[in-house]
Amino acid sequence: MITTWKEKLADQIDPALAQEIDVFETQIELRRQGKMEEKIFAETRLRRGVYGQRYDNGQRYDGVRTQELQYPSADLTKGPETLWDAPGMQRIKIPFGGLTPDQMDVLADLSEEYSDGILHVTTRQDFQLHFIHIEDTPLLMRRLAATGITTREACGNSVRNVTACPLAGVCRDEVFDVTPYAKSCARFLLGHPDVQDFGRKFKVAFSGCKEHACGLVTMHDMGGIAVKRMEDGKERRGFELYVGGGLGAVPHQAKLFDSFLPEEELLPITQAISRVFARLGEKEIRSRARIKFLVAKLGIDEFRRLVLEERKVMPEDPRWMAYLPEVRKYQEKPLKRSMSLNGEERPEGFEQWYETNVYQQRQEGYVVATINLPLGDLSAWQVRGLADLARRFTGENVRITVEQNILFRWVSESDLPDLYRELQGLGLSDPGAGSIVDITACPGTDTCKLGIASSRGLAGEIRTRLATKFSEMDEAVKNLRVKISGCFNSCGQHHIADIGFYGTSRTIGGRKVAHFQVLLGGQWEENAGSYGMAIGSVPAKRIPEALDRITERYLKERKSGDSFQDFVRHIGKKELRDSIEDLMTVPPYEQDPSYYTDWGDPREFTMGDMAAGECAGEVVSLLQFDMAAAERLVFEAQLQWDDEDYSKADELAYNAMLQGAKALIKTEFLDVSDDPDTLVKAFRERFYDTKLFRDKYAGAKFAQYLFRRHQSPPSKANKDDARRLVEEAQLFIEAAHACWERVANRQASDPSIDQGVPSPTGG
Repeated sequence: MITTWKEKLADQIDPALAQEIDVFETQIELRRQGKMEEKIFAETRLRRGVYGQRYDNGQRYDGVRTQELQYPSADLTKGPETLWDAPGMQRIKIPFGGLTPDQMDVLADLSEEYSDGILHVTTRQDFQLHFIHIEDTPLLMRRLAATGITTREACGNSVRNVTACPLAGVCRDEVFDVTPYAKSCARFLLGHPDVQDFGRKFKVAFSGCKEHACGLVTMHDMGGIAVKRMEDGKERRGFELYVGGGLGAVPHQAKLFDSFLPEEELLPITQAISRVFARLGEKEIRSRARIKFLVAKLGIDEFRRLVLEERKVMPEDPRWMAYLPEVRKYQEKPLKRSMSLNGEERPEGFEQWYETNVYQQRQEGYVVATINLPLGDLSAWQVRGLADLARRFTGENVRITVEQNILFRWVSESDLPDLYRELQGLGLSDPGAGSIVDITACPGTDTCKLGIASSRGLAGEIRTRLATKFSEMDEAVKNLRVKISGCFNSCGQHHIADIGFYGTSRTIGGRKVAHFQVLLGGQWEENAGSYGMAIGSVPAKRIPEALDRITERYLKERKSGDSFQDFVRHIGKKELRDSIEDLMTVPPYEQDPSYYTDWGDPREFTMGDMAAGECAGEVVSLLQFDMAAAERLVFEAQLQWDDEDYSKADELAYNAMLQGAKALIKTEFLDVSDDPDTLVKAFRERFYDTKLFRDKYAGAKFAQYLFRRHQSPPSKANKDDARRLVEEAQLFIEAAHACWERVANRQASDPSIDQGVPSPTGG
């Protein structure tokens, strides 16, 4: 008699979790039969971590190989209509990044049996499997559940994976180990009734110290930094608690909620914050539904008052305190006793790997070894190999990181040469962890439906180029962080990089050209201490040159002891933009067609030929000229923000949006007034109300940035609001570019559409 996986694993899965998976399996069947609305099913599957994915690229680029995909049931040039037409993506939550060898074996098996044999580590300590058939997801979930892993609330309007510093417990600078707190918080919030009615996602992070990157607390919806203080002669643990942070299109720095939240208040205050967010957070306008907008709207003082009032009326929950004895008992155990690294024979390449990939724990004789994963990817056989190495060298002390790497903790120093040899055999011995070659990148156009440009393709190209000269690099450049996103949403965390890039596009001579905005001056340290801002958009094919110029100038002109952020401040963003401005020019297609393809994709990156004609050609040139003026205004706004003239920054950013709106209006009516009321009214009527300014990249949301600022100018612009408006203006201009591309493409494909463009001569 054949035993199914469901039957085989029945006694290994928590009954409540097993029932949830059974319910999801039933929901899949109901949707297949048309008995469940797609909108409801979409949120249901997202809360189980099941995404649709992109197929119009026809291939997946991972920096090592290109795999052609063939799914006869789907038109891959257009992308599948639903998850029934072609496989999707499964996200798998790994709270605080903690893994065991047995879990790694199961993940490897699932990637081979149901995916393409590749596991992808994300920037939130998750795994992602691509090309998963939705019919297979319940079985996949059961096999994960049998090892203690759930996909529940990996996506959707829920509390996402709770992340933590991957060095927690072994860090030399930490106040205390935040691991058990992150673990308990994740367990408490999972499926909690008070976190089921959010308008958007909610991300939580924990950090053991303030000065390092650790948990990147200040870019999260809620985050805690470990602190201690003495009370009545006794040492007490607590958290410096922050709320209202987030990256996304417009980043917000989290606000201090409490300088010392006692550990016994962590769970009840988290619950109270969730209840206030669920009750008062935006539900209708999705683009304003994150808690960062609620905190900004109310102000941190009023938000704090509401939360504390909520805390008073909440019914007591025994779980608030029940976890604390577990915290005191929590202690990782090394697999082997420590021995120092003395006379062991060291293989070739070991010294360079040791310099960048090995961290000395606060526990004498033990180290953390970082396995550097190019683009965050691992093959199934590599994962199995790492599981075997973990059983040999580190036991269950394995963690994945937000920089898309894997850490082996509690490795005895004397074992490092043997570990390195084994990693060489797995192809995982690359040095440079935490350096400029350790580039973070989101999936971009490989699989993400929102991807504009190939973040992974660019990351692979930059990594390859930098690796050839890594050993000769100056330490100042080696230690820079580079992060890349395929669009403005910051999944690659480009805002907190020393040098960040995010994907955009431009239309040149009727063809689309992949571009990346260049951001400078973000701060990885101090838990994402500050965010970088864009200085200009460069064609994707010139980005490696732009990176070279910026880093070379840093080496030549930095002052002694300057960080990269110090350098950017004292040399000025205008100077740095000027140094790469010649790279922003795109030659005609006939002169150099290489510009019109993206990294990792040999096909032309094009929107098709536009209708020719002198009038149309003249107006396209005029639009590009006007949009360039808008971009310049945004950049000048950023310079004013850097100079702390926030009122001027606000004014310039607003004028940049007006200029972008005017550029679009002039494609239909040249003699448009400069009066702001007239401009905004004409833009609303001609582009917003007609839905021309709306697409999957959220153009409608970006139009609201202009409307909101026009209707409610600040009496006095402050630092945070002015920065947000600068970011919003940049996004508005990107949306204006995309809008014109759609309009032009529609006109080119259907000549019967009246272009509405007056002749320069009045004909």
